[in-house]
Amino acid sequence: YVPNTAGAGHTYFKRYFYPQVHKDAVIIDERFNGGGSVADYYVDILRRPFIANWAMRYGADLKTPFASIQGPKAMIIDETAGSGGDLLPWMFRKFDMGPLIGQRTWGGLVGVLGFPVLMDGGSISAPNLAIWTPEDGWVVENEGVPPDIEVEQTPADVIAGRDPQLEKAIEIVMAELKKNPPDATARPAFPVRGKTLRGTVPSGGARQD
Repeated sequence: YVPNTAGAGHTYFKRYFYPQVHKDAVIIDERFNGGGSVADYYVDILRRPFIANWAMRYGADLKTPFASIQGPKAMIIDETAGSGGDLLPWMFRKFDMGPLIGQRTWGGLVGVLGFPVLMDGGSISAPNLAIWTPEDGWVVENEGVPPDIEVEQTPADVIAGRDPQLEKAIEIVMAELKKNPPDATARPAFPVRGKTLRGTVPSGGARQD
């Protein structure tokens, strides 16, 4: 769960993601995300590709990068997530990382840099930043990010202790895991790194004739 894309969001992301990097899949819940900053840090970590394995002399093998999950991913979004909470699912979709599940995000992806103070002690604000891309021009602002799979969560669901958006995300990820299970390639046989030639004297040994 990432409550925003500022300090608390970074703390939550690291708290929840890194202790669970051994999992086969990941669901990111960004509902009620209050934004803050550009969330490319989350996306960079979530997109890490598998590079190689390391055979340990003792214990299980390790992979590089260790802090990564290559399995299925899904993100839960809702109408209360905005600003950085709009950008996070927009980037998730841009890099084709998995389905967005829930409701269209708020659609307030602008940035405010400073709050000028008035003589009476009040302040004003106006956006200084807006997002655009070469392919699509101006994006997200006043539009939000729509889900791939629309699922509503009503007050009645909350009162009853149900979370249909999370349930749908789990259903989709589990189905994808069943369809495309994690790579279970076994470690290959250890190679022969060196050979003793007849007529040579190995280090610390007697002559072989």
